[in-house]
Amino acid sequence: MNENLFASFITPTMMGLPIVILIIMFPTMMFPSANRLITNRLVAIQQWLVHLTSKQMLSIHNHKGQTWALMLMSLILFIGSTNLLGLLPHSFTPTTQLSMNLGMAIPLWAGTVLLGFRHKTKASLAHFLPQGTPLPLIPMLIIIETISLFIQPMALAVRLTANITAGHLLIHLIGGATLALMNISMTTALITFMILILLTILEFAVALIQAYVFTLLVSLYLHDNA
Repeated sequence: MNENLFASFITPTMMGLPIVILIIMFPTMMFPSANRLITNRLVAIQQWLVHLTSKQMLSIHNHKGQTWALMLMSLILFIGSTNLLGLLPHSFTPTTQLSMNLGMAIPLWAGTVLLGFRHKTKASLAHFLPQGTPLPLIPMLIIIETISLFIQPMALAVRLTANITAGHLLIHLIGGATLALMNISMTTALITFMILILLTILEFAVALIQAYVFTLLVSLYLHDNA
């Protein structure tokens, strides 16, 4: 109970050196590559999920947008696996760091926007000024649309950071309350423990849903510009 509430969000170090790079690379070991003609059940399920997700996410894209398929699938697998990794006891979740999420969101957003200005220059510029806008409102609308465009990567990063951080804090608080209530009322502690189990199951779903939402929004930005 004396542990700092935000201790699990501190970047871990070993001999004074940050090991976050090793932690980020660890989830790639969870996805074995198929090097046999007949694969096992784990690889088969993995390939089926990847195929299902890619088919659903890329169905709205043209041929140029579908060239981003590998990038989008790598992104959703990376975010989903790191989110799930953070649910293990005494582990570190890289996606709770806003700097890392911005490092993913800004380059992807910038790539879609630059792609739109290169291949759909008129359509991209038309987003800044809707058709039929009264003349006095044109400067204000251009400023508002420009701000909303630059807010998109920040919204992507903050949404992922806030959802993952809030879930971990709730698990930490309810887990601490369960330990404290064991010495007061065993019945209340048991009820709190059941709530903790349900919250942990919910966090598994949130970890996967947030990975899907992040990738889906990047896919929609790509669809608007590709």
